[in-house]
Amino acid sequence: MPENWTVRAITRATLPLLVVLSTVELGSGLVLGSVEEQLLASPSLLVLVPVTIGTAGNLGSVLAARLSTAVHLGTVSFEPDDDALVGNAVATFALAATVFPVVGLGAWTTAELAAGATRLSPLRVVLVATVAGAVLAVLAVAVTLAATYVAYRRGLDPDDVVIPVVTNTCDVLGVVVLVAVASVLAP
Repeated sequence: MPENWTVRAITRATLPLLVVLSTVELGSGLVLGSVEEQLLASPSLLVLVPVTIGTAGNLGSVLAARLSTAVHLGTVSFEPDDDALVGNAVATFALAATVFPVVGLGAWTTAELAAGATRLSPLRVVLVATVAGAVLAVLAVAVTLAATYVAYRRGLDPDDVVIPVVTNTCDVLGVVVLVAVASVLAP
C-alpha cells in the first residue's frame, strides 16, 4: 500500500475507476426504464427501489470500511477461516436479515399513505424486500471481499477504491435483484 497520501495519487487511483463505474450505473437506469410500468402499477415496489439500493450499498460500505481498516492494521489474511472476514460477513448478513423486513413494511406503509391503496399486501412487500435483501447481502459481501482483495493485491489503498466499487455495484445489482425478485414473488 502507498506510504504517502497525496491528492494526485488518490485521483490517479480513483478517476479511471469512477469513469467506468459511472458508465456501469447507466445499466441500472436502463433496467428501471424497462420495468417502469410494473413499478408504477405497484407503488410499494416503486418505494422499495431507492431504499433497497441505498441499504445494500450501506451494508457493503460498512463492510468495506471494516475490511479496509483490517488491511491497514494488517489483521486480515483473506483466508476462508479468517475471523475478521467471517465475522464481518456474518454481521452483514444479520443486519440484512433484520433491516430489509423493516424496509419492506416501511415501503408498503409509505405507498399506502401516499397512494391510498396498494396492489400488493404488506406480507408480499415484506417478502420481496427480505428475499431481495438476502440476495443483495450475499452479493454485497462477495463484491466487497473481491474489491478489497484486488485493491490489497495491487497495492492500492482500499479506502480510495473499494467503497466506490461497492456502492456503484450495489446500485446496479440492487435494481436488477429487486426487479427479478418482484417479478417472481409479485407478478
